[in-house]
Amino acid sequence: MILGIDEVGRGPWAGPLVIGAVVLGKAKIEGLTDSKKLSKKRRDELDVLIREQADGYGLGWVSSQEIDQIGLSAALRLATIRAVEQVGASYSEIIIDGTINFLKETSKGKYVTTLAKGDLLVPSISAASIIAKVARDNYMAEQDALYPGYGFGSHVGYGTAAHAAAIAALGITPLHRRSFAPIAKIVGVEVAKTTKVIGDEAESVAAEFLERRGHTILERNWKTKFCEVDIISIKNDVVYFTEVKYRKDMKHGGGIGAITTKKLQKMRFAVDVYIVKKSLHSIDLRLAVMTLHNEPPDVIDFLEVE
Repeated sequence: MILGIDEVGRGPWAGPLVIGAVVLGKAKIEGLTDSKKLSKKRRDELDVLIREQADGYGLGWVSSQEIDQIGLSAALRLATIRAVEQVGASYSEIIIDGTINFLKETSKGKYVTTLAKGDLLVPSISAASIIAKVARDNYMAEQDALYPGYGFGSHVGYGTAAHAAAIAALGITPLHRRSFAPIAKIVGVEVAKTTKVIGDEAESVAAEFLERRGHTILERNWKTKFCEVDIISIKNDVVYFTEVKYRKDMKHGGGIGAITTKKLQKMRFAVDVYIVKKSLHSIDLRLAVMTLHNEPPDVIDFLEVE
């Protein structure tokens, strides 16, 4: 009785963000996998089967205007909440594809597990990814008739050369995400990124860096009332607690310079709390710091603190 959750439409220049949520229950549907690995015909076939046989499902939509108003991170949380609210079936576990718990600030947050590549591993997440993609693709195909010349039926809002050429010739539509840098650049508007947005981008780059090095991300922005850890990961049975430091310039040194005695004490305290909360025993633990610089962020160094 797993509630699987996955998103579609995080990166397009235009169109809504859609979150799918599915409880398959006892339904056994052959061929479920990451929606991107399926042909359109097969996705459409599976979409029908999922809606007919699953115990429950929901779709959470956030429009391009809402994304511009609240930002992508908040939009992901909002779409997830909207999707879950539509699921009438009972479930005993929630698994979200990826590494971020979008329900963390809700009453359901403590029951969530995040799983990288979950859409390949958990059938209910695969099903969520399929119904979300089919719903969004169908919506964008309908917009093709309302906004002829943009090709929404083919690229479904993603950034392509043809899409950029259409914007250059015809301008933008209400579907376009004005807060996205590529659109802002095309229409000649400078978008100022907030410190939080830059920090989120840096942490995403840091997480991808660790994954390329063989780490599995366990937590991002893990926090309690008294402490916080940017990224917790595991590699070869070693758990790493990584502080991520973005530097707009390197005048004041890299991230290691920010690890003062007081900061180190806070990091150690966070590790102690995590060990207790997760009931970890006899496991190797490491503190680390990662420095990122430039725009977009690049990893400058990754160092163990001790």
